[in-house]
Amino acid sequence: MTNDQGHLMIKTALHAGRIMIENGSEVARVEDTIRRIALNAGYPDSKVYVTITGIMMSISGEENAQIEPVTSRSIDLEKITQVNDLSRHFAAHKIDLAQFDDRLTHLDQHPRYFPVWLQLISAGLVSGTLEVVFRGNYPDFLVSCLIGLVGWGVFYGMSQLVRVRFLSEFLAATAIGILAILAVKFQLGTNADDIIIGSVMPLVPGVPLTNAVRDILAGDLVSGIARGMEALMSAIAIGSGIAMILQAM
Repeated sequence: MTNDQGHLMIKTALHAGRIMIENGSEVARVEDTIRRIALNAGYPDSKVYVTITGIMMSISGEENAQIEPVTSRSIDLEKITQVNDLSRHFAAHKIDLAQFDDRLTHLDQHPRYFPVWLQLISAGLVSGTLEVVFRGNYPDFLVSCLIGLVGWGVFYGMSQLVRVRFLSEFLAATAIGILAILAVKFQLGTNADDIIIGSVMPLVPGVPLTNAVRDILAGDLVSGIARGMEALMSAIAIGSGIAMILQAM
C-alpha cells in the first residue's frame, strides 16, 4: 500500500467518524465503523481513538497519523445510517475509497433534514401524546400540542440565530412556561404543570443521555462523562427556563 493510499484511507475513515459523532452516534459504533473501513482498505493494524470532541487515527509502522476535530453535535440518525450504508458498499467493493470520500463530502454538505413544518407538527404531537401518557390529562391534549409546537419553533429559530444549544433550550423552555401559565389563566387549559411536562418533552436530551450510559458501560469513560455533562447542561437549561417563569408568575 502506498502512503497516498494510506492517507486517503485515514482521511475517509475520519470523515465518516466525524459525521457519525456529530449526529448522535455512540463511540463504540464509530470505532467499529472506522476499523472496518481500515480493514476493508487493507490496513488491519490501524489504531484509532475516538472521543466526542475529536478522533485520532494512525497506521502501525507509518508516519501519517491524523486528527479530526468534532466541533458541533446534533441528532440526525439518518446520517448515521447513510454512513453505515456507504461503509457496507465499500466492504462489498461497490465503491472505492475515492468514491466513498466523495459521497461522504456530499452527505456532509447536503443534509436531508425533515422540513420545518413537519418538525413542528411532530413536536406538537409528541408533546400532547406524552402529556396524556405521563399525566393522563386528556382535556389538555390540544393545548399541549400547540404549546409544544411553539416551543420547538422557538428552539429551532434560536438555533439558527445563535449557535449555543443551551441558550436555545433555555429560551424555548421559558416560552413554554409562559404559554402554559397563560393558557390556564385564560381557561384554555386546566393544569399548567401537566402542560409544561408534555410540552418540554421534545427538548429533553434523551439520545445524548442514552449514549452517555452506553459509552460508560462500554468503557469509554471520557466520552460517556462528557456526553453526560452535555445532557445535564441541557436539562439544567430547560429546568432553569421553567423555574424562572414559575417563580416570576
